[in-house]
Amino acid sequence: MTRSDAIRVVLADDHLVVRAGLKALLATNKDIEVVGEAANGREAIALVDRLAPDVVVLDLDMPVMDGVAATKELVQRNAGVRVLILTMHAEDEYLVTLLESGASGYLVKNAADRELADAVRAVAAGDTYVQPTAARTLARRVTRHAEHADEREQYSHLSERERDVLVLVAGGYSASEIGERLFISPKTVETYKQRITEKLHLSHRADYVQFCLRLGLLKTT
Repeated sequence: MTRSDAIRVVLADDHLVVRAGLKALLATNKDIEVVGEAANGREAIALVDRLAPDVVVLDLDMPVMDGVAATKELVQRNAGVRVLILTMHAEDEYLVTLLESGASGYLVKNAADRELADAVRAVAAGDTYVQPTAARTLARRVTRHAEHADEREQYSHLSERERDVLVLVAGGYSASEIGERLFISPKTVETYKQRITEKLHLSHRADYVQFCLRLGLLKTT
């Protein structure tokens, strides 16, 4: 493979030493070339516009603009670049959120020395890269998300205030207590509840609770 055929990569991390380490890791692979470096998501987006790389490797936690915000903007701009998120967080709970933001892959930093090059190749080829330990969690979450797609669609039609009332009712708060929390009258709370009933077809508090649990709107611990 000639260098012109290499996968072109932009690295974004606010720590210079980390970027240098990642660049050194990738430099050992003849099929990957780092063409630009950025200290935050905003700089990364500017480099993507200028250099048109195949893959951008974004740190999740950066100043000015973090990895998730940068990913969403790149997707909205239809930049055509594939995004690989690097993070210190090993918790699988981040995975679905990152992929839903438009990222093509997710890699914990402490595995970068072993897996970074393979992850870059995978996302450049159009695949989704997740570590094996996270794959089972992803499958569960995606299946659960698909199962409740109709309810999520209904929920998306609620206003922000209706969503607040929905969760508070499910949490066991009375109309007066909800009114105090949201700085509205109990009568207005009842109006919102009526709208929720019309939109979601929920009649009793138990219905509210089950709906919120299915969509992950309530903490169960």
